[in-house]
Amino acid sequence: SELKAEKDGVSDSESKVDSRIPEVPVSADDTPEVLNKALSGLSSRWKNWWVRGLFTLAMITFFFFIIYLGPMVLMMIVLCVQIKCFHEIIMIGYSVYHSYDLPWFRTLSWYFLLCVNYFFYGETVTDYFFTLVQREEPLRILSKYHRFISFALYLTGFCMFVLSLVKKHYRLQFYMFGWTHVTLLIVVTQSHLIIHNLFEGMIWFIVPISCVICNDIMAYMFGFFFGRTPLIKLSPKKTWEGFIGGFFATIVFGILSYFMSGYRYFVCPVEFNNDSNSFQVDCQPPELFQLQEYTLPSVLESVTGWTTVHLYPFQIHSVALSSFASIMGPFGGFFASGFKRAFKIKDFANTIPGHGGIMDRFDCQYLMATFVNVYIASFIRGPNPSKVIQQLLALRPDQQLHIFNSLKAHLVEKGLLPALEGAAA
Repeated sequence: SELKAEKDGVSDSESKVDSRIPEVPVSADDTPEVLNKALSGLSSRWKNWWVRGLFTLAMITFFFFIIYLGPMVLMMIVLCVQIKCFHEIIMIGYSVYHSYDLPWFRTLSWYFLLCVNYFFYGETVTDYFFTLVQREEPLRILSKYHRFISFALYLTGFCMFVLSLVKKHYRLQFYMFGWTHVTLLIVVTQSHLIIHNLFEGMIWFIVPISCVICNDIMAYMFGFFFGRTPLIKLSPKKTWEGFIGGFFATIVFGILSYFMSGYRYFVCPVEFNNDSNSFQVDCQPPELFQLQEYTLPSVLESVTGWTTVHLYPFQIHSVALSSFASIMGPFGGFFASGFKRAFKIKDFANTIPGHGGIMDRFDCQYLMATFVNVYIASFIRGPNPSKVIQQLLALRPDQQLHIFNSLKAHLVEKGLLPALEGAAA
C-alpha cells in the first residue's frame, strides 16, 4: 500500500508539472491549396502519403543540386539549416513561456548562437585556411587571439544574463538559460562536425546523410505497407517491420557507394588553393578509394558462384555507416519525439508540408554527424603532412632550424638520410 501511495504521489506530481506547462499553439495545415484540391478525394492516410512523397522528391532534387554547386555552397546550406533548427527550438521555448515576459530571452539566445558560431568557424578557418590567415595581417591577429575574443564575447552574454534576472522568475530564467545552451550543444556543435566531415572529402558528407535519408524513406514505406507491430511508445507510428526493412535497404544503399568511390570530386579532401583563392577537390586518391581484390567466404562463394570480388575499401566502411544510420540513427528521432510529446506538439514547425520543420528532418542527421566524425578520427584519419608543413613555415627561423637539425639527426639515426644522400649523388 505504501508503494502504491508513493507511485500515486509521483504520478500526481508529474501531472501537476505537465499541467503547469502552457501548450504550444498548434500550427495550421501547411499543405498548398493546389495539392489539397488535387488530393481531396483521398483518405487522410493516402493524402499524407502523396504529400510526403512529393516533397521528399523535391528535397532530394535540391540535395543533388547543392552537391553539384560544390563544397562552399554545402557549407552555407549547413549554416542556414543550423540557424533554422536553432530558431525552431528556441521558438518553442518562447511560445511556452512568452506569457512570463522574460527580459532579453530571445536576444540573449541569438547572441549566444553568434558567439558559438564565431568560435567554431574561427577554429575551422584557422585550421583549414592557415596560409591565407598568415598572409593577411588582420586575419592573423584575429587568429592569434581567437579563443580570448570568443571567451570575452561569451562572458559579455553571461553578464547580460545575470543582469537580466528578475526576482519573481529566477528559476524560470535559469530553465531557459539551460534550454539555450542545450540547444547550442545539439545543433551548433554537431553542425560544425558536419563541416569537418565535409573537409575530409565530400563522400564523407554525402554518404552518411544519404544513408539517413534512405533509412527514413524505406522505414516509412515498409511501415506504411507492412507495419503491424509497434516499435516504441514514443513514436506510435514506428513499427518493427519498418525498422527491419529500413535496415536492410540502407545496408544495400551503403554498398552502392561504389559508384561514388571512383571520382576524385567526391573522395578527395576539400582544400583551399592559395594561388586561385578558391576551394579545390583534386588529389591522388588514397588507398581507401582504390579497387582491391577480396576473396569471398565459402558460404557466399557457393551462393554467388564468385571466388573473388573487386571492391573499394570505403564500401566496407559504408556498411558501418549504414548500420549506424539504421540502428542508432532513429534514436535521434525518438529523442525528438519525446521532446515534442513533452510539449504536446506534433512538429517543430510547419516549414515543409507533410514533414514539419527543418529540425524534424535533421533530428537523426546530427547524431549521425557526430558518429562519422568520431569514426574518421578513430579509424580513417592519419597525420596530415601539409598541415605540419604549414605550421612549420609559421615558426621563427631559429625554431625552423632547430626542428630541421632534430629531424636530420633522427633520420641519420634511423639510417634513412645516408640512403637519400647516396641516391641524390
